Amino acid sequence: MSLITVKNLSVAYGANTVLRDVSLVVEPGEIVTIVGPNGSGKSSLLRAIIGATEPASGEIFLKPGLKIGYVPQRLHVDPTLPITVERFMRLTDRVSKADCRSALAAAAVPDLLKRQMSRLSGGQFQRVMLARALINRPDVLLLDEATQGLDQPGSAAFYQQIETVRRDTGCAVLMVSHELHVVMSASDRVICLNGHVCCEGAPAVVASAPEYRALFGTGTGGALALYRHDHGHDHNHDHPQSHEVDD
Repeated sequence: MSLITVKNLSVAYGANTVLRDVSLVVEPGEIVTIVGPNGSGKSSLLRAIIGATEPASGEIFLKPGLKIGYVPQRLHVDPTLPITVERFMRLTDRVSKADCRSALAAAAVPDLLKRQMSRLSGGQFQRVMLARALINRPDVLLLDEATQGLDQPGSAAFYQQIETVRRDTGCAVLMVSHELHVVMSASDRVICLNGHVCCEGAPAVVASAPEYRALFGTGTGGALALYRHDHGHDHNHDHPQSHEVDD
């Protein structure tokens, strides 16, 4: 049974319709990435799935008992607030210290439990957010531009950790990303969104689709070249420049 099924979803804010007739499914264990230009409705789609945004029309079906872990695009923590990573992770859920340690280990930051949130680097902060999303062992992980503000090595390391989490836990991943090189190397399926689903499929299929190239330009062949290199289809070791799109 599919974990998430979205059928003919439309989302509007007042007179502004940001999503129209969007349909998609997320199957167990797969990594699905949503790409699209600024204002294309990517974050609105995730918010609708978690119930934070009311659809104008359409339906969202979640597998009964589905557990979702969510990493939002931004979270501001007052730097003057004295709060440790452990306390932050236990703010809304009754979880043990052992659960916190296990989740931090899964996010590859096992030594941050007693660190002040205000003292974390950007990369450490995002790993703590990931750990908090993992603490209840979700069936599917939703990531909304989780690497925003990180440099390229930091982003690459974060997404490698997502693949490790998927391998170790079997959870599915639905993520929004503007980093096309990451999409091509880390995803099982890509959904190109621009208010509606322009195209979807395996990374190689989407990268060659006219609708995708119309949005991101013909230069995105470089992202596909990196995908081929990472998957052993191409022995060219020159890493092409990634093409990034602001959300």
